[in-house]
Amino acid sequence: MRQRTSCFIALCLIAIPFYAQNEKEWTLDDCINYALEKNIQLQQDKISLQESEIEVKTAKADLFPSLSFGTGHNLINRPYQEQSATVSGTEIISSNNKTTYNGNYSLNAQWTLWNGGQRLNNLKQQKTNRDIAQLTVAETQNMLQEEITQLFIQILYAKESIDINENTLEVSKATYERGKQLFEEGSISKADLAQLEAQVSNDEYQVVTSESALRNYKLQLKQLLELDGTAEMNLATPQLNDDYVMKLLPSQEDVYQIALSTRPEIQSSKLSIDNAKLGISSAKAGYYPTISLSASTTSSTNSASSNNWGLQMKYGWNNMIGVNLSLPIFDNRQNKSNVQKAQLAYYNSQYDLTNKQKELYSTIESFWLDALNAQQQYEAADANVKSYQSSFDMVSEQFNLGMKNTVELLTEKNNLLIAKQQKVQAKYMAILNRILLNFYAGNKIEL
Repeated sequence: MRQRTSCFIALCLIAIPFYAQNEKEWTLDDCINYALEKNIQLQQDKISLQESEIEVKTAKADLFPSLSFGTGHNLINRPYQEQSATVSGTEIISSNNKTTYNGNYSLNAQWTLWNGGQRLNNLKQQKTNRDIAQLTVAETQNMLQEEITQLFIQILYAKESIDINENTLEVSKATYERGKQLFEEGSISKADLAQLEAQVSNDEYQVVTSESALRNYKLQLKQLLELDGTAEMNLATPQLNDDYVMKLLPSQEDVYQIALSTRPEIQSSKLSIDNAKLGISSAKAGYYPTISLSASTTSSTNSASSNNWGLQMKYGWNNMIGVNLSLPIFDNRQNKSNVQKAQLAYYNSQYDLTNKQKELYSTIESFWLDALNAQQQYEAADANVKSYQSSFDMVSEQFNLGMKNTVELLTEKNNLLIAKQQKVQAKYMAILNRILLNFYAGNKIEL
């Protein structure tokens, strides 16, 4: 019995963190920080960065000489010779044995002294590739923050839209109940009552549709955060008043100039141009000779020798050092083609930078215009909501007194609903685009 109680307590203790995690309310900062730690695409980019670090070390090591040791061991059989002669180093060995053993030992060094600057250019290129990989990580981080912000705002919009639809549904139900009383009193027809009932069904459908949109946005957010799609996720809902919605927008030109000097995609394109220049230099190096230095020391042993292993290694010892020159004369147009391809890659990298700058300006301009338009629409929608609310309240009161028909009531109700939806849509569009505009200006995403 005591053992069962202990097991039950242990299970409860294990379950507490699980439920606590499920009940946690995620803020926008929580979502961004979690994604930056767990997102798979970002982790893969970081692995690519580590690979580029290895390539830099490899390019550095290529500047130094290489050293290798080699050895070979052979059994030699001469079945039809009663006496044979073999050469071990400078020692001639005669043997009556049909089978002999010999061993060879060598230590070899190779060092490329000059090859037109290819190794140095390769090292510079690998360092540039490493810097580009770092910028790719930063670019993915920015992309994650933007996507999470968009989904977070969409979730807030969907939640508020659900509240609007649920309130509208409650009004429709109350109106339908009042309609049944008026029908029993003979003030409205059965067709009018059917319209009110249909309106209730339509409003229920709108609630279901908005709830489905909310679930879909949450699922997309969980996928970015690498969370289980079936896990419950509650978001903290900040209080966003009119002053926050109507905050002053930063200057479009100022944001663009800051983004040009800070955005990783622009810096990456500039580094790609530098890399392409190095590629041209590396390709031209193929026209130049290659000078290398080689050295080796070798020795050998043989079982037919009367000397011991140490003496054989001593007498068979040979040393060599040499300078090698390789001069390209005719290479089937390989070097010329490589230079031309490198030049084309350089021109293409310049066009890529121009395109990235144009895309950046277009993106910032879209954020700015969308934010400005949304703020103006929010003001207009707010005035419409107040106007349609007063009109609906008046028509609803007159309907309850039998002075207005069903069509007039439903028209005012739908006008009010549309105005509320337009207001909440403009609200979150203004907030989202202003946040992203500030983010491109180098500010932290805050809600």
